[in-house]
Amino acid sequence: MAAWPDFYPCTCIAVDAQGYGSNNDRRQSEIQHDLPRLLDRAARRAGLDRAQWQIQHKGDEQLAVRPVDGMEARLVDDYIRHLAAELSEFNAQRVPEARLRLRAVIHQGLVELADNGFAGTAVVATARLLNADPLYEALAAHPEADLVLLLSDEVFRSVVAGRHTTLVPEDFTRVAVQVKEYEATAWLRVPAPGASAASSYRPGTAGHQPGTTETGKSVDPASGEPAAVRPEPAAAGGSGGTGTSHEYRADNINVTNVAGSVDARGAVFGFGSSGG
Repeated sequence: MAAWPDFYPCTCIAVDAQGYGSNNDRRQSEIQHDLPRLLDRAARRAGLDRAQWQIQHKGDEQLAVRPVDGMEARLVDDYIRHLAAELSEFNAQRVPEARLRLRAVIHQGLVELADNGFAGTAVVATARLLNADPLYEALAAHPEADLVLLLSDEVFRSVVAGRHTTLVPEDFTRVAVQVKEYEATAWLRVPAPGASAASSYRPGTAGHQPGTTETGKSVDPASGEPAAVRPEPAAAGGSGGTGTSHEYRADNINVTNVAGSVDARGAVFGFGSSGG
């Protein structure tokens, strides 16, 4: 991404891992290895490309900024859903002591790409929100949760209260944040563990359609990879009056992806859709 001229309207997305400092050296190294990969996969599956973001790394913490471009609803909705799902799958394979639990913050404001990172009060506000007591308290109160989210009041009012996502204001709790000199109202959400990460972005809310990348290419919501070109559906009623429809119904097809070799001796495989 080319450098921005002076200060530019941006969305700031920050995440931080719980209890990083209390881990041993090997565990800290594992967290630094796993965290960016989880963030990349969640973004890809939400139709976002983190390669186009400006990212500042800090061990167990990341601060990313991207220009305000109408994709903010997808960040708040799909990206967080997929991140929660990625964490749930990741943690299911680990003992409780090795779980990766994240605090996440989304804020907006003017940001400058400075000589040693980012400059601007929006960046400072994002850092303060990430260290707000309500986030720590939410993790402690919900030990089953892998992720807790805090939206700044600006993001909440423009994206959630503006009805640009599948979320509603009642999904959030209003909290007061006071960290050092910073005081503000923010909005807290604890995504339900194991919730579906299916794409939920509403068509036409911010200029982009669900199932597309930031460049407009179609993607598979399950894998985040570019979708294959699908054939045109056959005309309904082409079965000669047998009552069988040949209409293509992608929403009624279930696909199971299996990685690696599978011993299928004695197994029975069926193909079809829930709609017949």
